[in-house]
Amino acid sequence: MVIAGPCVMESLDLLKEVSASIAKLGEDLGLPVVFKSSFDKANRTSIKSYRGPGLDEGLRMLESIKSETGLPVTTDIHEAGQADSVASVCEIVQIPAFLARQTDLIVATAEATAKYGGVINIKKPQFVAPEDTLHAVRKAEEAGNANIMLTERGTVFGYGRLVNDFRAIPIMKQHGVPVIFDATHSVQTPGGSTTGGQREMIRPLARAAVAAGVDAVFIETHPDPDNAKSDGPNMLPLSQLAALISELKQLRELTLSFP
Repeated sequence: MVIAGPCVMESLDLLKEVSASIAKLGEDLGLPVVFKSSFDKANRTSIKSYRGPGLDEGLRMLESIKSETGLPVTTDIHEAGQADSVASVCEIVQIPAFLARQTDLIVATAEATAKYGGVINIKKPQFVAPEDTLHAVRKAEEAGNANIMLTERGTVFGYGRLVNDFRAIPIMKQHGVPVIFDATHSVQTPGGSTTGGQREMIRPLARAAVAAGVDAVFIETHPDPDNAKSDGPNMLPLSQLAALISELKQLRELTLSFP
């Protein structure tokens, strides 16, 4: 499975452009695809940075994308009070990595996604060992939803660097849930006046994750990342997405051929 889309909802026209490309990619390669974009980037480095259109307008945009493309959609939430509204629209509701230890948020999201027949995707915090994500999984299960996914997105190493320990993938799969690899947030370089990134590292890290047995890949993409309003340095140019996903599909098929 591929989860892809621009980091933040800059405009409906942008969402339509990217979602149309993703839908075609899924059809061409015979892969399940999910469209992703954020209605609010609540953890921007600067208070002056663009955050998104907000909850109500963001959900209207996602409903429009679902109607036009038929794609399932996902977005992230930051407060327990957002869970029901988002779960009523999104097939997958994402818990951001920095918030994945917040019990009230996980419980509210698990209850809401169970109510609407959806999935909860919990991103592994940058400061949590992969085996310890079991606690978040158990919270969601005990709150009523066993349809859970975990996402690996790198681990803090000193200041301003994330590293990927690919042992995290098989370790988290031992929890009995699908595991996603976030290939774009993994190449962030946090710190400074704005968060940077090394998008040239998306391809090698995604290849390694697929070889390690990941179940899905998460890639933020944009037609013009250098002029994106959020996370441009670590987004993949939309023009490069099809080639990368085609390559990852071949690697996945090769990996599955081994006992």
